Amino acid sequence: MSKFADRSKSLDLRILVVHGPNLNLLGKREPEIYGTQTLAEIDADLEVAAKSMGAELTCFQSNHEGELIDRIQDSMGHAAGILINPGGFTHSSVALRDALVGTSLPIVEVHLSNVYAREAFRQISYVSPIALGVISGLGSRGYRFGLEALVAEIKSSHPA
Repeated sequence: MSKFADRSKSLDLRILVVHGPNLNLLGKREPEIYGTQTLAEIDADLEVAAKSMGAELTCFQSNHEGELIDRIQDSMGHAAGILINPGGFTHSSVALRDALVGTSLPIVEVHLSNVYAREAFRQISYVSPIALGVISGLGSRGYRFGLEALVAEIKSSHPA
């Protein structure tokens, strides 16, 4: 059974927002790197932004790879795009990448910190090569920019 609310509504601007492991600790975990905003605050800001763009969001966070994969797979036929911060799975999960590819949906990858200014292992992403774009290092604003880009791409691909 889908976790998406109203299936009768048009899929045109339904966006799945996926937050990977440890993002539930935002606001507490290394605020000098990840900022002080909580995940709930980021999601609330995204909801407001989405409404202004005529989009509907379903936000999901898990520390478990299988749960993320299940939710991504469940988006097929229920969402028009995916905005994802894969967290630590960015650098390690071929399975997450394969689930994203399997949806055939447009994807935008977001990172709060500038992964290219950090440890070398953080500069490797299994998601970036399949994403429309990557926003890295702009803090929570990056989610908004990613959402704007994803909505613009969906609208240009499916004109009304």
